[in-house]
Amino acid sequence: MPEGDTVHRAAAKLAEALTGTVVTRFDIRVPGSATADLRGETVRSVIPRGKHLLERIGGYTLHSHLKMEGRWDVYPVGGRWRRPAYTARAIVGNARWETVGFDLAMVEVLRTDDEDRIVGHLGPDPLADEWDAVEAVRRVSADSRAAHVALLDQRNVAGFGNVYANEMLFVRGIAPTTPASEIDVTALIDLGARMIRANLPRPERTFTGDTRPGRRFWVYGRDGKACRRCGTLIRAGSLGANATSERNVFWCPRCQAG
Repeated sequence: MPEGDTVHRAAAKLAEALTGTVVTRFDIRVPGSATADLRGETVRSVIPRGKHLLERIGGYTLHSHLKMEGRWDVYPVGGRWRRPAYTARAIVGNARWETVGFDLAMVEVLRTDDEDRIVGHLGPDPLADEWDAVEAVRRVSADSRAAHVALLDQRNVAGFGNVYANEMLFVRGIAPTTPASEIDVTALIDLGARMIRANLPRPERTFTGDTRPGRRFWVYGRDGKACRRCGTLIRAGSLGANATSERNVFWCPRCQAG
């Protein structure tokens, strides 16, 4: 599932292939930006912001969001794609490489000067050079909603997704429904920052320290299985700011008694 670490890895991959090169292919396959043509422009940078990708090309930015299924691949020019062509939403290429965004939930081209319109609302990003832990703690502490919901709100902290929220709350022994304003937010945010930084270079995330299949998570996706700490069966439910934003929640009723 794409979260902040996934997006940062994608940005690094795209930056290595594109930064400083002249665009020779630019194909956006979504309404609204399909007529955009940035061929002949130079790629200045590729920037991750939380779960958003910003490819700055000339005076414009190609903005994309991976959501649940999206990904960016890099191929040699003329190389065979590993995914069906009909799922490609954006293609940016140069003389050597072709980068393809598959199943992207959001793609648009805008002036770089207008980036704040799409990412200005985001909270601090624990993978960014300008990470502000104090501000992240302030924002989450001021949120009276369930801790799980507060962690997923990108206005509080940019980059934590559902996997991280579930695993962070388990490790800290916090019931997902506990109001964020009533927990030790400083310790929780510090834990999350360390988790996402540790996972950044890994091909597969692990929260337990064990990279073997089926051993990487404490609670995520483990409903009905024994808690790795106490043996109690993991439970599952759903939480969200509203009915359309509900996410799967997993917890140990003993280790996260609330």
